[in-house]
Formats: sequence, structure tokens, C-alpha cells
Amino acid sequence: MTTQIVILAAGMGSRLGRSLPKPLTQLSDGRSIMRQQHDNIRAAFGSDARVTTVVGYRAETIVEAFPEADYVYNDSYDQTNTSKSLLRGLNKTGRSGVLWMNGDVVFDPRVLGRALAHIDADRSFVTVNTSKVSDEEVKYTVTADGHIDELSKTVRGGIGEAVGINYISSRDKKAFMRQLQRVDDQDYFERGLELAIAEDGLRVAPLDISDLYAVEVDFAEDLERANLFV
Repeated sequence: MTTQIVILAAGMGSRLGRSLPKPLTQLSDGRSIMRQQHDNIRAAFGSDARVTTVVGYRAETIVEAFPEADYVYNDSYDQTNTSKSLLRGLNKTGRSGVLWMNGDVVFDPRVLGRALAHIDADRSFVTVNTSKVSDEEVKYTVTADGHIDELSKTVRGGIGEAVGINYISSRDKKAFMRQLQRVDDQDYFERGLELAIAEDGLRVAPLDISDLYAVEVDFAEDLERANLFV
């Protein structure tokens, strides 16, 4: 079965201060951030993976670097956030469940190996790190039965951070997309997921990868930390 994967790579990444799109930032091992993502995807799913990348800022540079991927162009990349980029990507993936990730996440290849059981069972999940809870990161709380409840940067009493690698099941996809359509242009995709949980009854599991590395590269210090692992 083909595994559908969406990579969000439309943003300008201005906080890192580079001219190229952030996913093309070179790591200490010589690969770009996106190349290590592709390598991890192929290691986990082999030739059965279909990667759709949502591009915007300097899109041609990403297309040239990864001609084998499929692409969706967000022509409003400078006016919208990840909610609208993800919606465009999901619209291109048919009815199947979709694994998606932010294009700036450097992560241990074992993360996808741990996710395989959930993907095979078509269960929605959000990967999380419970070892730290930073104010500027997306945080989460859980319901009494252990599923995701709140999910945003403004969560109070968060028990961990969302890592930026997630899966929406085929049965949950329609409701999630409807909420992504509804949210504001500047909302992150987590807002759509939070609304789908609250209003549509989605049950989204937290997938704990606290023992594995996963670094979302927003600033120079994040890149330095990521380079310690690759």
C-alpha cells in the first residue's frame, strides 16, 4: 500500500536568516534538512512512499533539489500559515490517511519506525516530546483516556511539546480538512486539529518519541543542536 506523505515547505523561514528556503539548509553531515527527511522516509517506507511537498517561497530551488517528489504550490505563502499549506497538500492525496511533517524538522530515523504500527492501523497521532515544555513551542494536554485534548502554543499546563510529525487517518481526514478550511489564514494546522477533536470527536493519540531526537529548526541555536545528532 502506498504511504501518502506531505512535507510543508512553503514558508520563508526568515527567523533563521537564510536566503534559501529553510528545508534546504545544510546540516553538518552535508545533507540538507529535507534530504535527511527524504532519506528517513525511504528507509521506513521504501518505494511505497509518495511524497507531496507544499512549496511557496523560492519554490524552484526545492523542485530542482528533489525532482522526484510531487508538488503543490501555495501562491499565498507570504499571507498564510501552515493550516492552509497543509489543506492544499491534503487535497492532493485522495482519501487515504496522510503522514505529514514540517519541512524544518531534523529527526531520528527511528521516529518513523515507531510510527509504523499506528500508520498500518490507520490511527491518527501527533508525535510528542515530554522531556521539555517551552513557552514558544506547540504544547498539548490529554483527555482522561489519554488522547490529545488541547494543542497550541498557548496551552496552559502542557505536559509536553508537539514535534511536527503527525498522521491523520482516512476516517478522520474529511473532518480535519473541513476545520483547516474554516480556521484563519494565519493559524497553524494544530488549530484545525484541535477544533476537529473538540467538535468532531476525533481521537488523536500522542506518540511519545522523547527518547529520540527531533529538532524543529527555527533559529541558529536550533540548527546547532540538530547538528549534534546527524
